[in-house]
Amino acid sequence: MDRLNLHLIGFDAGFAPDSPSGFADKVVELVQSSWDDGADLVLLPELLWMGLEQFVEDKDPVRGVAMLFRDHLWPGLRLSLARTGKAVVLGTTPFPDGALLRNRAPIIADGRFLYQDKIHLTPWESAFCGGGPLHLWTFRDVTIGVVICLDIEIPEISAALRGSDADLILVPSATESMMGVERVGRCANARAVELGCHVATCHLCGRAGSELINENLGCLAIYSPSQSLFADAPRRIVSDVFSDGFHRLVVKPDISAIRRNRSLIGETDPSKTAGVSPVIIRSTGSRF
Repeated sequence: MDRLNLHLIGFDAGFAPDSPSGFADKVVELVQSSWDDGADLVLLPELLWMGLEQFVEDKDPVRGVAMLFRDHLWPGLRLSLARTGKAVVLGTTPFPDGALLRNRAPIIADGRFLYQDKIHLTPWESAFCGGGPLHLWTFRDVTIGVVICLDIEIPEISAALRGSDADLILVPSATESMMGVERVGRCANARAVELGCHVATCHLCGRAGSELINENLGCLAIYSPSQSLFADAPRRIVSDVFSDGFHRLVVKPDISAIRRNRSLIGETDPSKTAGVSPVIIRSTGSRF
């Protein structure tokens, strides 16, 4: 594939439908609308499913959201969004992993069900357990990784990705201030240069009655390498910063240029990167 049609969708955490199924229906509507408009792949923001907390009467609202998503919404989402030739990263949700909770990104790609857990957690994500590995997966012959919010700021993850042949890194995020927006964006931009790949970010916005996502500010962006093959193309496409509402940025990253650039500049041999533990595995599907 020369270019991938990628839609980044900013989601309003304050969206208040009548029911949990109404919340899921809105997500499905946004994804299917982008697919119908030509998107191959859709990215949604981190922790958007914490918007379900408004329907949870539980002393442990994060676990309540996790069970609501897994037991009542995920089966229907799997059926609604398993479209041949299309893919979506459904932001992230609390998800039970035995007795633990993960901040997990559900991924549906061409009928396969994948996931990525957040590896490094912020102090206010105390309900979650972090940890790897980082999965790389292929969709339409494009090698993709999902690196969740804070993880894009961790140099060890970037070092471990060297030599992985990643074409596109997707960064679902939730940040409450301009400082958070800048940290994610500036690090994503650096990763595009370091790894020689496209890196796309997608933020949550709006206010919600949830301690985890009470206030959110964000933007949508894609960054590309600063190499000669990209000299005549935009290397940084960034939307306005938004505090509420639903937003969409349509981008078409040039995958063939990434491959040509990689062959010209060569790859760093990951085995020669001192002090970096391997955290990368290849995923073809899961029981998620």
